[in-house]
Amino acid sequence: MNALTCFSLTTDNHVAHLVLNKPEAMNTMHPTFWRELDAVLTQVNSEGTARALVISSTGKHFSAGMALETFAGAIQMDDQSPEGRAAIFDMLGDMQATFTKLETLRIPVIAAIQGGCIGGAVDMVTACCIRYATPQTFFCIQEINIGMVADVGTLQRLPKLIPLAVVKELAYTGRRLDAQRALQYGLVNAIFDTEEAMLAAALQCAAEIVAKPPVAIWGTKQAINYARDHTVDDALKQMGWLQGAIWSNRHVMESVTAMKGKRSGEFPALQPLTRFVDLGQ
Repeated sequence: MNALTCFSLTTDNHVAHLVLNKPEAMNTMHPTFWRELDAVLTQVNSEGTARALVISSTGKHFSAGMALETFAGAIQMDDQSPEGRAAIFDMLGDMQATFTKLETLRIPVIAAIQGGCIGGAVDMVTACCIRYATPQTFFCIQEINIGMVADVGTLQRLPKLIPLAVVKELAYTGRRLDAQRALQYGLVNAIFDTEEAMLAAALQCAAEIVAKPPVAIWGTKQAINYARDHTVDDALKQMGWLQGAIWSNRHVMESVTAMKGKRSGEFPALQPLTRFVDLGQ
């Protein structure tokens, strides 16, 4: 992967830490942002080294969302023909797929959100597993304020996280949802007094996650995501197949022994992934 310009990525003790690092541009999203994020998520998912991912940001705002100048340059939305409008559908599907990688990543994703989380940034963080905030954090479905429909995941994921009437209020008006209301509705897990305390808490949560058997964490994420979108009966059946596939007496015994001995458990990492198309003949 080429050197990153919109992010920095480090891994320490199996915790990957991805930082949005364009504060001078309020960490806005443009084709390079999307391309680098997609590449990073593909790399982290494929390597299997990281067992949790923390996403944080720099500057006053987490992200101001899509860089509007992109629509006047790199992205042309052709609404003059059915062929052009069909191409909009395909382009959006490609963009949506990048944020969906956060949701389908083999490891949990924790977002540490300071300041504004606006437009496309809401699409992004709603695909994460856990969200932490500061008192200054706010969320805004900005798209309606610029004459369009939010189209990269917010309207599909947010109703799974907070009451539907609240989603409609935010989506119809473009109002800001402050940190306290976000906590009340369950959009964020906790509010911390400072950005430093928030990031420390996110990294501590990640450290607790990586101490568990990675394949059990993988299975847990699979089960939760499946249960969200299926009936209880279907999800219970899926759970039976899932548990039967990944059950490990050794992992259970090691977890119990480590807990009794007040030490860290030792567990195998997830296997690296190789795309079929990258294999030799």
